[in-house]
Amino acid sequence: MPPEILQKVRGLLALAICPVAVFFAAIPAHGESVHGIALYGEPALPEGFSHLPYANPDAPKGGSVVFGNAGSFDSLNPFIAKGRVPWQMSFWGYESLMGRSWDEPFSLYGLIAESIETPEDRAWVEFTLRPEARFSDGSPVTVEDVIWSFETLGSEGHPRYLAFASKIESIEPTGPRSLRITFNEDNRELAMIAGLRPILQKAQWEGKSFSEGLIENIPIGTGPYVVSDYDIGRSVTFRRNPDYWAADLPLVRGAANFDELRIEFFGDDAVLFEAFKAGEISAVREFNAEKWETQYTFPAIQNGDIVKSEIPHRKPSGMTGFAMNTRRPPFDDWRVREAMLLAFNFEFINDTMTGGAQWRITSYFSGSELAMRHGPADDEVRALLEPFADTLLPDALDAYDLPVGDGTARNRGNLRRATRLLAQAGWTVENGRLVDANGQPFTFTVLLRQADQTMARVLDIYTQALEKLGITVRIDQVDDAQYTEREASLDFDMIPFRRALSLSPGNEQRFYWGSDVADSPGTRNLPGIESPAVDAMIDRILSVKTPESFETSVRALDRVLTTGRYIIPIWNYEVGRIAHVKQMEYSNNIPIYGDGPYFMPDFWWWNNN
Repeated sequence: MPPEILQKVRGLLALAICPVAVFFAAIPAHGESVHGIALYGEPALPEGFSHLPYANPDAPKGGSVVFGNAGSFDSLNPFIAKGRVPWQMSFWGYESLMGRSWDEPFSLYGLIAESIETPEDRAWVEFTLRPEARFSDGSPVTVEDVIWSFETLGSEGHPRYLAFASKIESIEPTGPRSLRITFNEDNRELAMIAGLRPILQKAQWEGKSFSEGLIENIPIGTGPYVVSDYDIGRSVTFRRNPDYWAADLPLVRGAANFDELRIEFFGDDAVLFEAFKAGEISAVREFNAEKWETQYTFPAIQNGDIVKSEIPHRKPSGMTGFAMNTRRPPFDDWRVREAMLLAFNFEFINDTMTGGAQWRITSYFSGSELAMRHGPADDEVRALLEPFADTLLPDALDAYDLPVGDGTARNRGNLRRATRLLAQAGWTVENGRLVDANGQPFTFTVLLRQADQTMARVLDIYTQALEKLGITVRIDQVDDAQYTEREASLDFDMIPFRRALSLSPGNEQRFYWGSDVADSPGTRNLPGIESPAVDAMIDRILSVKTPESFETSVRALDRVLTTGRYIIPIWNYEVGRIAHVKQMEYSNNIPIYGDGPYFMPDFWWWNNN
């Protein structure tokens, strides 16, 4: 991370080093109502701020843009587990009590709520609703709607909402426009998570099943866009609500500028790209650096009708690659997982796929100050992890690096090392096949979406290396419905994996890696990680009160996850790449989190000049 960027991010976190009286300056000990809240210290924007730093408050309204999704959909309720939903749904039409500034590690400002109140220990949080807050049908947002939303999402909603619901001791009205949520555990982040839960309309669901997922039951929200039309499996159209209640709020001033947003669905990414070249789509995000350089040269780009924009960011790499299911053999043995890493010839694959233009993810938080440091664990991290030394895998406290190939297609050195590890795990070669002590062959299945051509190409190269070890790989490339069902039921040996991680990791880490959810249907802990050290580091992240302790705790978590050999990492997306029609524009002030569904299309606009 460049020094000037690191200085800015650390500066925001460093507010928490101040004495206790200053540390809670934004949240007075007696619980006075305030306009915003930060995980550490004070939010950067003062009360009465005019707009977010990366917004253009004078952005023109208008224009119709088209986006492309690979795959299909059969539901328009993004808050339940049933059905396939356009991923953009929850971003465009729905809001929460508070909203984020994506130019800060973790700060929230009032949205549906005009103020927030919480004591020094954050044992409870109280929100006061704005009297002008409205659903898209014009009805007011009430305390009853908010309480119903928390209770319904926590009992009938998607599994991602269930864990938070279990941490609520009580939720009750405290006035005509206010409510208080009391928590049953010491967890500083819960007050902020409560502020980010979507708020839905209770009256809409009287006499209806919220969890059934009928296509016509589109949840009513408070956001700037509403679904105006849809063709099941083919397209969804959103129109900007001309009576959107929050258009002049500082948090959203300069946002939601397009009159119409439409999503067209295509069989796979290749067909989608051809549609973009033909002018049927307004913008695409490109994740392959080589393709960006070599295939974005068609006439519309050459004549300036299409613009290539690169959006920098300052967030961790997150983890992208292939997750191994440790709940079942053979991937319950770390030696086998290390052998899989050795056989994955990243240098050759990266050169083939991206021209070597994208660097490899080296840990879950790589590219940031939160990442595990090269070499042995430093004294602070070692002190946190040594109590769990008997549960850690080899090299967790010592130096550990991902295997590096020799750059050739054969990768002989790493394959020899993989063979030795497999032999230690009880696998030997007989008649060209790798078998266990009972003569059972080493075979496994990779679950893959039908539309995912990029990962299919990566697997083509990878399986050739595994064949040299005597391993047989079956690739189940299935449609979206089957993929979603099998992923939720954990019916796979290996699966493509992506977890975006932030500069403020918190409770979501439990959902990603926690032991409690490892075997739950629909879990986001796809590898099935069950590690006392991981659980303890997550608990510590949620309880520390200084940025130094926070960073040390995250680096320790990163070290345990990385040395656990759960994921085969691929390349990092170090910059956002968006190709778009020239009429789509954005501010030069880029948030520290760069591009994402919170940036494009939210803070872009249409310019006909």
